[in-house]
Amino acid sequence: MKQYQKLLLGFVLGIIVGLIGYYTLPEKSYPFMKTVTDLCTLTGAIFLKMIFMVVVPLLVSALMLGVYELGKGRNLGKVAAKSLMFTVALSVIAVMLAVTMTNIMQPGAGVEFDKEALAKNQGVISINKNVQLAQNKPWTTYITDLIPQNPIDSAARAFGGEIIAVMVFALMFGYAMSIVIKEEEHPLVRMLQSIFDISLKIIDWAMRLAPYGIFAIVFNTTYRMGAGFLTNVAYFAAVVVLSILIQQLVVYSAFLKIFARTNPWEFFKACKEAYIYAFSTASSNATLPIALETAEKTLKLPPKISRFVLTCGASANQNGSGLYEGVVLLFLAQVFGVNLSIEQQIIVVLTAVLGGIGTAGVPGGTLPIIAILCVNVGVPVEGLGLILGVDRFLDMCRTTLNVSGDLVIAKLVSANVTEEELNATGSVDC
Repeated sequence: MKQYQKLLLGFVLGIIVGLIGYYTLPEKSYPFMKTVTDLCTLTGAIFLKMIFMVVVPLLVSALMLGVYELGKGRNLGKVAAKSLMFTVALSVIAVMLAVTMTNIMQPGAGVEFDKEALAKNQGVISINKNVQLAQNKPWTTYITDLIPQNPIDSAARAFGGEIIAVMVFALMFGYAMSIVIKEEEHPLVRMLQSIFDISLKIIDWAMRLAPYGIFAIVFNTTYRMGAGFLTNVAYFAAVVVLSILIQQLVVYSAFLKIFARTNPWEFFKACKEAYIYAFSTASSNATLPIALETAEKTLKLPPKISRFVLTCGASANQNGSGLYEGVVLLFLAQVFGVNLSIEQQIIVVLTAVLGGIGTAGVPGGTLPIIAILCVNVGVPVEGLGLILGVDRFLDMCRTTLNVSGDLVIAKLVSANVTEEELNATGSVDC
């Protein structure tokens, strides 16, 4: 049985068993159910903590390497500059679209249950405490908190709301690396790559426990909430898919038409093989060879541009992931009754854009990033168990958008760089 099938099975069984318990074995009449829910809490906590413990090393190494790779392309001049410009623009639009759609459609609204009791059962001390800490900050504090006084101390306090400072430090450190480090196989680069790979291996181990963790979390949730939240989960998935379609069919189409004078439908048709492979594997990295072949043989893009943009984009241009992170954060905030201020929603946009750079281009790569971003706005991270059952399908959808975005940016850059500028560039390796 494939991993995503096991995840889906754990999700479905958690719902079925939880509903049976909800309607036939109430805790007040059957005290032994308290022991059952406690065991499920323990199982879910072990699964989540295995992910949490590598979030900081994964995020820091991914951001440093991503910015280092982008910074190495500064010798490409306008190719790198325009690639970065389009990447940032599309990423910001994607996350703003996610925030807007989630605010309008409110997929997490209307869930009726004892939120505080559920949160405590899932291992959260107090929702109200988290919300108060997150909402009592003045806007000036948000700005000063961007710069860490002690990066190591901020990393230790990452789950206390200081992850943004860690991300800013990683961005600055990665860019400084690209300026100082000249050789390709520098020990520091190899060390960061090893930390990243090791973190992914631990995440892989955690995902082997995921079917049991998902069953435990979903069982506890369903046992306490009943069937009401299932509609919200379906609505959440619909918001994600709709947002992805708008980004693909409206935003990407507009950029292709305006900045590349290209027929969007012909472009999308030419990329269909890369889209199918991205959807099937749910991995930007695994799709990279197909995307390169599509760019150079089908779209006839200059290799200097396609190789730079697509290689860097597989790690650094994850606006589908940023979009998903924005929807998840606001959905869970709505489920748990956390009213996010305008300042906090701006922070969501910024951190989701940065989180896109730090997202691993592998199946499930967004989950560690979402977990730590939740903390910064006072949203219980244990709520992630509510959406893990549908995450695989949504991962396939957002990976397709990620790969499409890479190809779109390669086309946009090639249409806005002259032959002289292209011939003047050096190495294209990212």
